[in-house]
Amino acid sequence: MNKVILAGRLATDPEVRYTQTGKAVASFRLAVNKRFSRDQQNNADFFTIIAWQKLAEICGNNLVKGSQILVDGYLQIRSYDAQDGSKRYVTEVIANDIEFMGSRPTHSDNNYSNAPEQSNSSSTSAPAAASFGSELPPDEEIPF
Repeated sequence: MNKVILAGRLATDPEVRYTQTGKAVASFRLAVNKRFSRDQQNNADFFTIIAWQKLAEICGNNLVKGSQILVDGYLQIRSYDAQDGSKRYVTEVIANDIEFMGSRPTHSDNNYSNAPEQSNSSSTSAPAAASFGSELPPDEEIPF
């Protein structure tokens, strides 16, 4: 069985391209933290993720560097001949499903520009989003 489940943050913005037949394909790098003990530093593995068709377009429109996601897919190993004539191998994760986790990173979280930060007193998040899920029913009203 070839199944991969990864949770991490995008290390790059998704790059969406289209094949000659018009199929969308998105690729990006996903940083996945390794478990570590108290005396070790936190390390990450970086995986290349490939998404096709509608999933690729959703990734391109909604994900940015720093977005936290969960990827369900499978490993693919392919080879190609490099310009110097040597054979190269590439290991990628082909995404079947991607779940968005956490909130979308803001522009200032990722330092996308070298422009100085501007202080804004207004919030860009919707007021309804701040109260979402804040009211929980008493335990006896939960149906499970």
